[in-house]
Amino acid sequence: MPTTELQARLVAALDRHPALAVAVSGGVDSMLLAYVAHRLSRTEMTAVHARSAAVPAEATARVEAHAARHGWTLWLVDAGELADPAYRANPVDRCFFCKTNLYRRIAAATGRTIASGTNLDDLGDFRPGLAAARDHGVVHPFVEARLTKADIYALAAALGLDDLAALPAQPCLASRVETGIPVDADTLGFIEAAERDLAQALPDAGALRCRVTAAGVVVECERLPEGAARALAMARMDERCAAAGRRFAGIRPYRRGAAFLRAAE
Repeated sequence: MPTTELQARLVAALDRHPALAVAVSGGVDSMLLAYVAHRLSRTEMTAVHARSAAVPAEATARVEAHAARHGWTLWLVDAGELADPAYRANPVDRCFFCKTNLYRRIAAATGRTIASGTNLDDLGDFRPGLAAARDHGVVHPFVEARLTKADIYALAAALGLDDLAALPAQPCLASRVETGIPVDADTLGFIEAAERDLAQALPDAGALRCRVTAAGVVVECERLPEGAARALAMARMDERCAAAGRRFAGIRPYRRGAAFLRAAE
């Protein structure tokens, strides 16, 4: 479908709302939604970004840079999820508690209808956060406009948002912690630092994750390193894990959602 049609459908979905608070995580979906809402629609848009140990610093920096560049009204909030024992326990529906805290804070801060970057493809996944969205009356303009993830990337490129069009999927840092292992700020900080270091050591790895699992810390790479690059990554992770009192369990192929453990039904 032509990107002009994708844009028209999205703008129509946004124009139904006089004012929106767009929950902006720093990923391509929510960033594009904020851009289109501010630049192309009639809605009065406020971008709201949650600063948290679960959000990489580079994501926060990206949101702040785009807000300054495009003239968004940006509110930075503390979602407070780490103060919630239900979230910290890291159950299978952890995202429900994360989003519940986030939407509650946004609603209190803005009093506006909240919009998320959920897209059509997301509806086919197990996403407990969508239940929290329903509880708080959150709207999903991409879903209403029938846009998929591929459509979002195409529209970002067509609008000249090249940095977003090249941005890989990057879920929150808590998604690296295996279900049932408690989430805390130290663990999230460890993951963020390890992934930043590994991205420099393995620039050709593609998707890269540092997983905290019951078996130990595991590095996953879309393209597995070989030879000297693998040896360097292993040595760095051995040293980092030893300093943090953790066990390094090796490198394996990247598998989306590998830290998410859900009992068979």
